[in-house]
Amino acid sequence: MKKVIYFAVIVSIVALSLSCTAAEKSSLWQAYERYFVNAKYVDLTHPFEPDMPVWPGFGNAEFMPTKAGADMGSYASKGDVYTYEDHGFVATSYNLTTDQYGTQLDPPAHWAPEGATISDIPATYAIRPLVVIDVHEKVAENTGYHLQVQDIKDWEKEYGKIPEGSVVMVRSDYYKGWKTNPDFAAKPFPGVSLDAAKFLHLERDILFHGHEPLDSDTTATLVTEDWLLHNQYCQAEGVMNLDKVPEKGALIAIGFAKPMNGTGGYARYIAICPPDWDYGESIKENMGAPLPTFDDLHWDEEAGMRVR
Repeated sequence: MKKVIYFAVIVSIVALSLSCTAAEKSSLWQAYERYFVNAKYVDLTHPFEPDMPVWPGFGNAEFMPTKAGADMGSYASKGDVYTYEDHGFVATSYNLTTDQYGTQLDPPAHWAPEGATISDIPATYAIRPLVVIDVHEKVAENTGYHLQVQDIKDWEKEYGKIPEGSVVMVRSDYYKGWKTNPDFAAKPFPGVSLDAAKFLHLERDILFHGHEPLDSDTTATLVTEDWLLHNQYCQAEGVMNLDKVPEKGALIAIGFAKPMNGTGGYARYIAICPPDWDYGESIKENMGAPLPTFDDLHWDEEAGMRVR
């Protein structure tokens, strides 16, 4: 009887040991320590502000110091502007003319009433393989150049088949005119041809594509965007720094605001690149806590926003 009990205890210990080992092997914390701590992170996102490129039909946002919305007794009267000096904190109010502003994620509902809104986007969008197709030299010769199917096939000839479920970003270097080009939102600008968009989705089953301008194409009816959104696909617009990420081998982290039934998403895209990549910084290099200090933040009436 003692032998049976002893054997049962041994079996239990071995089973527990095996289960712990399996749990350790399946832990994403190990993947984080092994890969993500040393990876290089590159921001692909423009900060949005009052004075920046936007489709003229929407207009620019307005930033304002936040005021007390109710009487707070001796602390603040309704209408008082919150200040560091009087209240110990500040806040900012935003009159956002559109959810199609700055670096963004377009959900199908932007064009299709039956389509998914930004709050319908699943959590599985969070991280994907990143493909960067470089057409910046062609754009340098022709500002209105649109990605073609041949450009995709040329990429695959060099790097292999585009992974299913990946995000494909089109590098044009057009983003470099974000601050300097007063006609950034005007035609001509680089785009994505309808045939290329169809190939990426129907032949390669990607998640979505992204581009540096604020529209997908320059046709009179935006045929590429029309097809994408009416066929329940998303797209990223207004991205930057694609010249600072590898064409193959990186991941992309995708974050966006989640207004209920929103028809656009203010997005943050981060490329996660291999540790030996020349651009970006690793978590080991910048833990992010505590954050550094800067010159004092103050309201600038001329800029219409807080500046340092």
